[in-house]
This record gives sequence, C-alpha cells and structure tokens, in this order.
Amino acid sequence: MRKGFVFIVLALLLVVTACSNGNNNSNASESASPSSSAPASSVAAPSADAEKKVPRVAFVYIGEPGDGGWTYQHDLARIELEKKYGFKATVVENVPEGADAERVFTELAQSNDLIIGTSFGYMDSMASVASKFPKVKFLHASGYKTGENLSTYAGRAYQTAYLVGVAAGKMTKNNHLGYVGAYPIPEVIYTINAFTLGAQSVNPDIDVSVVWSNTWYDPTIERQAAVSLLDQGVDVLANYQDSPAGIQAAAERKVYSIGNDSDMNKYAPDYYISNTVYNWFSYYDRNIQEIMDGTWKSESYWGSLQEGLVDLAPLGKNVPQDVKDLVEQKKKEMADGKIDVFGGQLFDQNGKEIHADGQSLSDEDILNMNWFVKGVKGSIPS
Repeated sequence: MRKGFVFIVLALLLVVTACSNGNNNSNASESASPSSSAPASSVAAPSADAEKKVPRVAFVYIGEPGDGGWTYQHDLARIELEKKYGFKATVVENVPEGADAERVFTELAQSNDLIIGTSFGYMDSMASVASKFPKVKFLHASGYKTGENLSTYAGRAYQTAYLVGVAAGKMTKNNHLGYVGAYPIPEVIYTINAFTLGAQSVNPDIDVSVVWSNTWYDPTIERQAAVSLLDQGVDVLANYQDSPAGIQAAAERKVYSIGNDSDMNKYAPDYYISNTVYNWFSYYDRNIQEIMDGTWKSESYWGSLQEGLVDLAPLGKNVPQDVKDLVEQKKKEMADGKIDVFGGQLFDQNGKEIHADGQSLSDEDILNMNWFVKGVKGSIPS
C-alpha cells in the first residue's frame, strides 16, 4: 500500500514544520537496480546553483505513474525537478513492500545522495537502510519514523476534504452521501470525517455511508464498492482511491462524484465535483536546495493548504456557479486561518462529545483518529 496500515503515534512523529498510486504489481520492475534504470547525474543547472553540487536523486514507487493518482503526482514533481536542475533522476517502479523494498533502497543508497520513497509501507525498510548509509538523505511519504538522515512528509488533505464536502452538501438532493474508503487508517478516517463536517456545515441533515475497499488501486473492487453505495441511493459519491473506477460508476448513474490525489475531471467530466490534489514539487525542491546549501536537517513535515502542498482540483464544469463561489470563499477563509476543520463542539457517530465548543483537536489527535464523527454510517474494523 502507498500510505499506511497502522494508527500513527504522533508523539513519535511530529516536530511539524508546516503550520490516501498506480497498479500494485507483485514484483519490482526490471529497473529495480539503479544500474539498469535511468542513471542519475550531477549536471548543474545554468543558474546561481551552478557552482554547487546537485545531489543524485532516486524515486521509489509502489506502482506506475500512469495518468492520474498518488504516484502520478509524485512523478509530476520529479519531472519538474529534472527540468530545474538538469539531472536525470533514477526511478524505480512497482516495488512491493518488505524485503524487496529493502533490497532496492540498499542498492540505491550506494549511488545516490537523496532517496524518496512514496509508500507508507516502505517505512521499516527505509529506516533500516538509512541507518546503514548515514551520508545519504531519505524522504519517506506519510510515515512516522525519522532519523538523523530520514525525514517524513505528508499533506493536510483533511483541509481540502472539508471543502469538497461543502460542495457535496450543497449539491445533494436527498442528503445521503457515500464514501469509498481505501483502508481504515487515521489518514483515511480523518479525511472522511472532514468531508462529513464540510457537508454538514452547509447542510446539517447530511449523512455519509462508508464502505471499505481494502485496496489503494484495484479498479474492479473499487467499482464494486462504489456500486454498493449507489445501490443504497447516495446521490454524491466520494472516493479515497487511486483509480477513477468509482467516479466512472457514479457518472453512469448520473451521480456527482469526488476523486482523489490528482485532477480526475477527465474521467467523468459531466458529473465531477473536485478532489484533493498534492503539489510535491516545492517540498522536494526545498530539500534539494538544503542539501546543496549544507543546511538539510531531518524533520516531520505536514504540508497545508496555506503552503500550497494540498489544493483542490478545478471544480467540474457542471458544478453550479453559486457552489463554486461558496467553495472559493471557504477556501480563502481556510487559507486565512478562519476555518478550523475539527474545531468547535464535536461528537462521534454514537453521540459522545469529543470536545466542547471553543476547543479543537491537536495534530496528535488527528493523526491518531480512529472514530467517525456524528452523521457517518459505517464501522471501523479493528
């Protein structure tokens, strides 16, 4: 999987400085050896950085970039880095988690200065290899283990989930929304909760039915999960998945839907609302600059809407203008710090008060979230 299978313990994670991929193939691609993939080089860009050594960079992907989704967004950033710095990064695709991943990271560490692993499941492998190669810098997406040369990074997607929830809450006709979740982990849970709270902020009668696909990328299973919710009568469908199968199934029923990770407008243009997109370039660029300047330090980074690390895909062409205007207004308010997604009186789905009005959840609370807010229908498997 690309992001996480365990509840994150923020006490181990956050010294936060800010403030859910392609096909899951079972075997690593033939490019798993850095010698057989595109060679990294140290060709400096024709700029003020020309006299500084550009690090050799490698990316490790759980699947293939394809034309949308989690890995695709990371690969867009990789392409921009190559343009800016004039190097050719080593790219290793289809690397499964476990022993194979550790082998790949070990090989890459022998010929690269910066290694970027974009699946949560690489965490233990990266921590192990980083301890053996102290001169190599490692960036791990959405994990919580850090070291002197190992950083973690993620995006506050709950902010944008709230905003698309606002759109969904305005566009529903029957107040019944659906959500296909990937895995029952905090990252997905807090995104579902934020979506629900956003919808309820404009329509308090909203409920959200949740089903789990237990996959990041499996179009067949994701479509089945989506259809199960559509059969229940939901009239807006959100998806925490990398394939467009869910939004395509919704479009066939003339139901508006929300995708994930990258702009998925093209897959269901007549019935698309929006979704979170990740902009990884600035984060990667900063790390490269710090390596070149000799100022790089390990960190746990959780990028925000305010910083531009997370954003919304353009709202669909058939989203009413008044809804677009409202979402833009709420986006500005959030960027200005006027909206606290998990602030104010908050109840879980059983009616238990989580905190009173005037209070809010800490980052630790959010990253350990294992409960649904009031209005969510569905359970969280243990």
